[in-house]
Amino acid sequence: MTVDKAITPSILLSKVKSLLEGSFRTLFIKGEISNLSSSATGHYYFNLVDENASISVALFRGDSLRNPIIKSLKNGDEIIITGPMGVYTKRGTFQVLAKTVQKVGTGDLKEQFELLKKRLAGEGLFDLDNKKKIPDLPQKVAVITSPKGAALQDFLNIFRNRSIWMDVKVYPCVVQGEGAPLSIVQALHQAIQDKENDVIVITRGGGSIEDLWGFNDEGLAYEIFNCPIPIVSAVGHEVDFSICDLVSDLRVETPSAAATILTEGQLDIKNRLDRCRRIIKYQMNETLMPIQNSLSEKSPKSILNKLSSRISRMQRDLQKYSLASRFYELIGIHEIYFSLDDATKRIKDNLSRKLERFQNRGDKLNSLLLAFNPKNILNRGYTFIEINGKVVKSKESFSSLKSNEVLDLHFHDGTAEVFKK
Repeated sequence: MTVDKAITPSILLSKVKSLLEGSFRTLFIKGEISNLSSSATGHYYFNLVDENASISVALFRGDSLRNPIIKSLKNGDEIIITGPMGVYTKRGTFQVLAKTVQKVGTGDLKEQFELLKKRLAGEGLFDLDNKKKIPDLPQKVAVITSPKGAALQDFLNIFRNRSIWMDVKVYPCVVQGEGAPLSIVQALHQAIQDKENDVIVITRGGGSIEDLWGFNDEGLAYEIFNCPIPIVSAVGHEVDFSICDLVSDLRVETPSAAATILTEGQLDIKNRLDRCRRIIKYQMNETLMPIQNSLSEKSPKSILNKLSSRISRMQRDLQKYSLASRFYELIGIHEIYFSLDDATKRIKDNLSRKLERFQNRGDKLNSLLLAFNPKNILNRGYTFIEINGKVVKSKESFSSLKSNEVLDLHFHDGTAEVFKK
């Protein structure tokens, strides 16, 4: 043997788990209970033994709730369990995971149940064509159950929260034991005799097949079938079935579900009425609001308020432009006019004097210009010489001129040309 071929415990147990759980998915095992115990979390553990062997069994909390019989079992009781094989790899152990638990002997009850069910079905007691319609809006509801049971309280709790006009009357009966079928039938007859009930609810909580056996009575089945009033059966839990469930006009899982279904029509109408009320209110507001606004604007009070506001505004304007209130303000206008006239006169006088001064100065400057005008001097017999537009100002300038230069002689009455020698 080599190390490479060795496997770990995990691999081995994984293969064992796959093999066992795959091969033993549904087991039916009969034996006596040994070492029964329960955990704080609601799980049950025990061994199932016979003369020669023992096997571990686990009934976990979810499955124990569906098998309340486990609470009444004890060591030494002979039972039959169903369930798959399970392997717990951490400990390397295997056990049966129980799904159902029943005492030995209850199999006879199941066989009786199946036989009665088959016979009644052949007689048409379960046919859908024979089932009466449950009223949508029942007003009087008869509840046949134990007055001290949790089923009644579950039903009434839902009823109080959801019902609007429905009345409930309880017809007490025994729901467990040998006297249960007769007690249920008597309560059913009383509910029929009252003649005011619209629907009948037969209900009780869950339990073992022995606990519910009173609802598998053949005589009760015929009474339910022949009842002129529609019957709702709410016996046991969702996983429980009885002849009462099958022959009734409607089967529901729980008492709470029965109350919910019977009040559904009322809540539907209430919700529809609420929606209609909201729609009508909205449409009325949409229609009436413009009319109300228009009427409000045209009401005498509104018109009076508008007129009053307008009059107040006009009064404020009149007060603002009133001459009487501005007497002292306006009395100074004449003084302003006088001041303006004086200022205008002073401006005109100043302008006249400045204009006169400018004219006198202009006359003086004009006289000086005339006095210094060379042409005016020529009138007295003087002349001046220019050459090429330039005045010859001195003898030296004249002497520097070339011979035969053309000179312009200016007289008061014209110009003449001469040549320099």
